[in-house]
Amino acid sequence: MFFWMLLLFTVLVIFIVKIHQQVTYGICRSNAHMVGKVVIITGGSSGIGLETAKNLADRGAKIIIACRSVRRAALAKEEIIKYTGNTSIHCMQLDLSSLRSVREFCKNILKTEKRLDVLINNAAAGGLGNGKTEDGLHKGMQVNYFGPFLLTCLLLPLLKSSAPSRIINVSSDMHKYGEMDFENLNMEKYWSDHLVYANSKLFLNLMTLELSRRLRGTNIIVNALHPGVTGTNLYRNIKNSTVQNLVKKMVNFFNKDPWEASQTSVYLAVSPEVANLSGRYFRDCREKQPSQLSLDLELAKRLWTESERLVDFTLPIY
Repeated sequence: MFFWMLLLFTVLVIFIVKIHQQVTYGICRSNAHMVGKVVIITGGSSGIGLETAKNLADRGAKIIIACRSVRRAALAKEEIIKYTGNTSIHCMQLDLSSLRSVREFCKNILKTEKRLDVLINNAAAGGLGNGKTEDGLHKGMQVNYFGPFLLTCLLLPLLKSSAPSRIINVSSDMHKYGEMDFENLNMEKYWSDHLVYANSKLFLNLMTLELSRRLRGTNIIVNALHPGVTGTNLYRNIKNSTVQNLVKKMVNFFNKDPWEASQTSVYLAVSPEVANLSGRYFRDCREKQPSQLSLDLELAKRLWTESERLVDFTLPIY
């Protein structure tokens, strides 16, 4: 009898939690169009990135999907066109684990595009291990932070000439578990997959803070967000298939689907409510308080300087 009562109670709690989640998820209510706008979305071939691309394409934007797999990008392009009827969808190869690839991508964009209204640094990966890239950077840190950092810096001239424009950094509440150790930015003293992911998201928040300061007066806004936990391809690098499937099932049930998780990215890309807000952190289409480390201006300045050194690029003064 006790067992069945406990089981019933557990099911009831799960049901209540699920209902609460559904009614508190933030949804972008703005009907703003994006006709004439150009949007770059990294990792736009699946998951949150794909749903974000669909939404913005449906509003009339020209979408540039930037991702490592050209094949997956091409499939995503077909899906977006079929879903929205918008044929102005383009695919470009971008491997964030290669700074050479980042530079080549930006060179091509600056050569072919006359404007850039929104840059969404969406791509991220977990479970990449402890290897280094050809650039000597920790692979997880480069894919999740150093690559997007360089990408953003190189595209700033086009964003500036297209202003008002927006930069959106897809962070995570996992940043609260990050550590700020300037002797371990590249994970050479100690590391774990968990710490790599948390640190990369903390660094994105600090990048957002410092970049907002540097871009003051340029009519370019930059904000970060927590999309919510989803069962997207973030977990594709888990080697054990049984563990991977278990994680996916649990995440899919208890958390957002990709459409729900894309809503805050869409909100920051289109909503007039945030047109004058920069350097902020959002969750469920509402501004939230990030960790204290994320708000430290001195840490943000120092991290920016160190990041420039590690990617071998210095941003001109705007």
